[in-house]
Amino acid sequence: MGTRTSKRAGVGGMEALDAAAVAFETGDFEAALTAADRVLAQSPDALAALHLRAAALVELGRLEEAGRAFGAALRVGPEDMEVLLGTADCLICRAGEDREAVEEGLGFCAKGKRLAQKAGDVELLFEFLLLEGMGLNQVGDCRAALTSLDAALGHLPRSVDAQVERGIALFELCRFDEAKAAFDKVLKDAPDEAWAHQYLGLLAERRGDEKEAQRRFAKAQALVPAEFFPPVELGEAEFDRAVEAAVQSLPRHAKQYLDNVTIAVEDLPADDDLLSEDPPLSPSILGVFRGLAVGERSVTNAFDHVPAAIVLYQKNLERFARTREELIEQIGITVMHEVGHLMGLDEDDLWQRGLD
Repeated sequence: MGTRTSKRAGVGGMEALDAAAVAFETGDFEAALTAADRVLAQSPDALAALHLRAAALVELGRLEEAGRAFGAALRVGPEDMEVLLGTADCLICRAGEDREAVEEGLGFCAKGKRLAQKAGDVELLFEFLLLEGMGLNQVGDCRAALTSLDAALGHLPRSVDAQVERGIALFELCRFDEAKAAFDKVLKDAPDEAWAHQYLGLLAERRGDEKEAQRRFAKAQALVPAEFFPPVELGEAEFDRAVEAAVQSLPRHAKQYLDNVTIAVEDLPADDDLLSEDPPLSPSILGVFRGLAVGERSVTNAFDHVPAAIVLYQKNLERFARTREELIEQIGITVMHEVGHLMGLDEDDLWQRGLD
């Protein structure tokens, strides 16, 4: 957490505020929270204490409370750049798969960028650009993410975090040679950067270099075992049975559309499938629907005779899950997702139904 937030604690609260800051910097977040609360009991609008309290709650994993605490800090200091940065970080980096939270965080990044540019604060401008790139990658706007990350690297070219995030954007855009070069460059400066090893493993897997892929995956798992874990592997026959069970469990109104639809399993998505849309599909997609949705078909359309197909990507699904039960559940969600496309639903429709 930064230390440039303005302080409005009374004289009697300064010692507690200093104690909160010291506790935070040494990793004693409970003590930091307690000390910040002591300051706020005397001076409820002390911005530095409000910020410290919110940041401590984030580190303690109490994210709902942290969100409310950042809201309180923003009400006191709506243009305080450190508070804006902490709020954006909480929403983008800590909120998991919550797309709405990430989009809200991007709004704070945009405001923070404007303020940092106006103030000539290059350090904070870099931080906002990096966070913006991360958030844009998360919501799938990887081209815009590249713009933000290139701007960030213009201010701090050796930033490993920005280089890694840039490599991820390139990978998601299917610019595989450029992504490999980006991650190779990362490892020259940071040989133990786990995300670089993981993505180089994914790139090797796509090239068919299974030995190199496994070496990279093992390295990433050894470096950060909580983040990277071995895939839940099912044999071909067992995976096919799980797909068939998922199809059979579909609601009746959905199954009626499957009479002339092929359901197949492939290891990984082919380049042709990924590049069939603009922007490209993510190489980590779990499945895809090929063909025309039911509502788009017509008697006179020659393309209607192209067989519709749903394809599931076994390696991506197995890598997605931590347990066999989670894998089986995700196969079912993916089948339902692609049937949704068959029925004419777009990604926003599926996201609102919890099938993204």
